[in-house]
Amino acid sequence: MNDKKILKLFKDGQREKAFSKLYSLYPKIEALVISKGGQKQDASDVFQEALIILNRNLEKSDFKLTSSFYTYLYSVSRFIWKDTQKKFSKEELHNLSENEVEYFHSVLEEKKYQLAERAFLELGERCRQLLQLFYHKAMSFKEIANMMQFKSEKIAKNQKYKCLTKAKDIYQTSKTLQS
Repeated sequence: MNDKKILKLFKDGQREKAFSKLYSLYPKIEALVISKGGQKQDASDVFQEALIILNRNLEKSDFKLTSSFYTYLYSVSRFIWKDTQKKFSKEELHNLSENEVEYFHSVLEEKKYQLAERAFLELGERCRQLLQLFYHKAMSFKEIANMMQFKSEKIAKNQKYKCLTKAKDIYQTSKTLQS
């Protein structure tokens, strides 16, 4: 199946069908990772992460696929693998094409997203609930105070600040550990 048909499947909301077509590219990505010293499981992880990045980018209104799906997934997979191995030389980074820079940024954005998600999941249940009510459900502090049985909306606001501070600390610690 050609790229235009796969792209149409994505646009028509048939993501599962589109992804199943993209899985035909997996053997090439596996060969790439294995040729760079990885194992089959590494290749599977790298390919899954590349598909997640592709999916997130396809959801962006300003994203435009400027290459074939194979080229995109191969480049993103190469960056993911190199990043996990921490093997980028300054010369390699300076010699990246415009598309490769875009792919590399996608990989870095995904890593930030994963760190933020991990930080959120490490928060206590009440902190997660409070942040979801405020950010996801756009509830007022008065509504949150009533729902979560805080004595006042000021306490709810203060608790949100403490939860955010804790999430930021977890995020920064995770980021430092990964460097």
